[in-house]
Amino acid sequence: MSDEIKHECGLAYIRLRKPFSYYLQKRGSVTYGLNKLYLLMEKQHNRGQDGAGLATLKLDIEAGNPFLYRQRSSAPQPIADLFYKIGLEIQELEKFQPDIAKHPGLMKGHLPFMGEILLGHLRYGTQGKNNVEFCHPFLKKDLVPGKNIALAGNFNLVNTEELFQHIGFDPGAFEKQSDLAAMMEVIHHFLVKEEALNPNAPNIVNVLKQAAPLFDGGFTIGGLIGNGYSFIMRDANGIRPAYYYIDGEVIVAASERASIRTTFNVGENEVLELMPGTALIVDDKGDYKIEQIIEPKERRACSFERIYFSRGSDEKIYRERIALGNHLSKIVLDRIEKDLKNTIFSYIPNTAEVAFYGLIKGMEQYLNNIKVERILSWGKEVDAERLEEMVNRKIRQEKIAIKDVKLRTFITEDANRNEMVQHVYDITYGTVKKDQDTLVVIDDSIVRGTTLRESIIRMLSRLSPKKIIVVSSAPQIRYPDCYGIDMSKMGDFIAFKAAIALLDERGMNNVIEETYQKIKVLEANGALHTENVVRQLYKPFTPEEISDKIAQLITPSNVNIPVEVIYQTIEDLHECCPTNTGDWYFTGNYPTPGGNKVCNKAFANYVEGNNVRGY
Repeated sequence: MSDEIKHECGLAYIRLRKPFSYYLQKRGSVTYGLNKLYLLMEKQHNRGQDGAGLATLKLDIEAGNPFLYRQRSSAPQPIADLFYKIGLEIQELEKFQPDIAKHPGLMKGHLPFMGEILLGHLRYGTQGKNNVEFCHPFLKKDLVPGKNIALAGNFNLVNTEELFQHIGFDPGAFEKQSDLAAMMEVIHHFLVKEEALNPNAPNIVNVLKQAAPLFDGGFTIGGLIGNGYSFIMRDANGIRPAYYYIDGEVIVAASERASIRTTFNVGENEVLELMPGTALIVDDKGDYKIEQIIEPKERRACSFERIYFSRGSDEKIYRERIALGNHLSKIVLDRIEKDLKNTIFSYIPNTAEVAFYGLIKGMEQYLNNIKVERILSWGKEVDAERLEEMVNRKIRQEKIAIKDVKLRTFITEDANRNEMVQHVYDITYGTVKKDQDTLVVIDDSIVRGTTLRESIIRMLSRLSPKKIIVVSSAPQIRYPDCYGIDMSKMGDFIAFKAAIALLDERGMNNVIEETYQKIKVLEANGALHTENVVRQLYKPFTPEEISDKIAQLITPSNVNIPVEVIYQTIEDLHECCPTNTGDWYFTGNYPTPGGNKVCNKAFANYVEGNNVRGY
């Protein structure tokens, strides 16, 4: 993704099912759980680089001794920072007891994070400040063990105000900025009630069944309860991902299947998907059950997980990204008029590499068909030189762009900053035949178009190609997200800007005013959640008209080389990613009522000049 957006936190959970002495003897390390948590988090570092945190729960601790610990970091490399600090604690213990790692009981007693249940989190901040206070897990502490809870999650909620009102809680400045704080207060509210009914043995299923239906959003959450219970739960539409693995030694859950497979060296079919609306509940003895907490709704798993967010090392995701690129090959061939001899293919940025392979496969298939047809048409008039030339024809691929280390500058003037932004990417000179080659570059998505306009298009134009074609393996991003991706302002989207520009050009500004007025009527009636009114802004135009206008908007005024933009179609997206049908940022078809409310509010903010989030 050339436009950087923040998104999709990551969750990591491990429940050790054996005594620490078992892991020392069988696995060679008393810190087996911590070691695996580190790997499980590190293999998901793509999901969060603003911060990280972990909580551990010790079992069978005598009354009066601490049993729930937490550590968080917002350092530049937060995962490494967390475990470096734990490593220092171990080194300090070994100064006085060099053999302490051979004594599990002593290690558990002296090392705070030596717990049987571990919960890790990686944060990409979609709201709140990027400081350590906003890093998960959050804690609620109490003298009664069963009222203690650590909570972390991958989510956004759009009804936090209503949640606070529902439980009669008056939030402070911090709580108002944190979705997790709202979720924590609600869950803890019902946990306290359940604890009163069943002292130190609250029914976690009942707690979740009372709390979860109140949440409007997409979520995967993990919780540790002071009485030794723990849980992982997923929303009813399956918007956010969750996977788990269970054997005789461990129970593991994470946001990505591949991270579990790599960390524990297990097969694909051994890692299961936690289905929508269900929770993995683990009791204080290490026994587990899968409970249906909320009735499952239409599956709307986030398609961006497959396009961009999740690591491509998962074999299903890899195949789907190949397919996304491959499905674009026909329209690209048409745009270059099948002139493969004078076309160079590349990708920007590196996250688009797999889709690029799919695009190239489509081109190679076409070229191979041409080779066969040509050779057959020669009949007996074939000579070795002619045949060799035909067989050796290849798709021209080049590493056109190289992303430099993120540039930081003290310059604040816009003109000078734009000059610096142009150099975020560098180009490979001598790869393009001037005024003859068409340059095709694929991106996994185009959100704001800022990097394309201010850097990539300017940079590519210096190679003097005949034409530049930018291909997006995702459809046009037209609507805000409110379920975990930092895309909440209408005015940021290049597709929205294109629609507004077309309405203005065609004298249809009345559509903008009518849309705004209808939203204000809905707002006055408390009905913003009932309909996505913003969709009518796009109805007068075909996707191709929007794409053509986007091409104009991302072309700098001093660049005279023709620029075209090609987007994936919604239909092809669903064909390539059949299990992740969540497409609200492309279609405006939100899975929860809160999505409509956020979208309508985001447009009203745009019209009123309020540069704030829609929720």
